[in-house]
Amino acid sequence: MADEKKYTTVSIPKPLYDKIKARIEGTGFTSVSDYVTYVLREVLASLEEEEKEEVFTEEEEEKVKERLRALGYLD
Repeated sequence: MADEKKYTTVSIPKPLYDKIKARIEGTGFTSVSDYVTYVLREVLASLEEEEKEEVFTEEEEEKVKERLRALGYLD
């Protein structure tokens, strides 16, 4: 079986569609769907990256603050 891509339809307001259509004129995007797919992938990738960012525990944060105080950066 060949690579079969599955798609679904998502509805957006017509004024938004028109804005996107005007925005992609003269770009490498061949359709509003291509542009919207690209933008959504970028947004999701950004959100996933944010979720991966490590957060300091309170203990780790306090150690960093102590070091900064010792170096004279914090009062």
